[in-house]
Amino acid sequence: MKYISILGSTGSIGTQALQIIRNHQGLNVSALTANQNITLLEQQILEFAPELVCVFEPENAKVLTQNLRAEHPEVLKKTQICSGMEGLIRAASLESTDMVLTAIVGMVGIRPTMAAIQAGKDIALANKETLVCAGKLIMQAAKEAHVRIYPVDSEHSAIFQSLNGENRREAEKILLTASGGPFRGRTRQELKEVTVEQALNHPNWKMGRKITIDSASLANKGLEVIEARWLFDMPQDQIQVLVHPQSIIHSAVQYRDGAVIAQLGTPDMKIPIQYAFFYPERRFLEGERVDFFKLGQLTFEEPDLRTFKALSLAYQSLQIGGSMPCVFNAANELAVKRFLNREIRFLDIADFIEERMNAHTVISNPDIEQIIRIGEDIINELY
Repeated sequence: MKYISILGSTGSIGTQALQIIRNHQGLNVSALTANQNITLLEQQILEFAPELVCVFEPENAKVLTQNLRAEHPEVLKKTQICSGMEGLIRAASLESTDMVLTAIVGMVGIRPTMAAIQAGKDIALANKETLVCAGKLIMQAAKEAHVRIYPVDSEHSAIFQSLNGENRREAEKILLTASGGPFRGRTRQELKEVTVEQALNHPNWKMGRKITIDSASLANKGLEVIEARWLFDMPQDQIQVLVHPQSIIHSAVQYRDGAVIAQLGTPDMKIPIQYAFFYPERRFLEGERVDFFKLGQLTFEEPDLRTFKALSLAYQSLQIGGSMPCVFNAANELAVKRFLNREIRFLDIADFIEERMNAHTVISNPDIEQIIRIGEDIINELY
């Protein structure tokens, strides 16, 4: 039996992970964490009976405890409710846990991910911001603790699978695919007045609001470039982004003999989640299969770095290094919140990132606390 702590159990990745656990023997839940969706979290607690539950917002934790005490008092004899960063760290480092799925959004994932690694827990990584901001420190800690990090992003899982059984030193280039989002082919002029609803209408994937906006701006692909640099120890000039509208090739690796090995499949996040849970075993997963006869063709385009400037800024932040990728991530996080709040326009997202990067004095080798402080200083501008 493998026990899994799910950080972010009410989000898109978390709910799909629980669906996999529900459908397979050999997996159990040791901890769940969430922030706002108390109704769904309560249902998950009743079904999976975790040892520990963390509700990040303390007031929401009180509401959940009161609800359980009134309606299901027996649950509180088995499940402990906690809150805040301390609670996230407890959930990530729980003694009974074998693997931690980090599916929370944003820099809040850094501390619990590091705590899980230091406690010797394998990581199913869906919180890309952790590696974007602190990749060098996280990967070094994982190596020292002999912890495996299994990528859950569809692209990074595809790269991981394409490297399986191969000598990584013979890999010449990572080919990181992108759907292009809802605004592929649009000009800057055409994007001046796009709405939040239009940006949230992704053509291929059903995801959370923040990552969907990131996909529309290609900031998400920039975050994935930085993540890939650390996960696979690949220099940025050997990570190439390809716009692939069909989202069938999830990414590929080109080797020094010219061979390209790719992972293909339907746009279904349960595939990389389940692969991380059961690696190296592949278990049956219900769902649509690729029908190449219906598909007809696979197409590829160069990304438009002028219109989708955020991707270019991500490469720039990686080239500068040090604390700059953290600034890119935090500025994007704040800008997306402001866009979703209808305070700025879509094109302002990349402009805001660029302004914050230009204003930042780089720290060459920041520690975790410096990284978190830099990020919080930017993100807290919203409040």
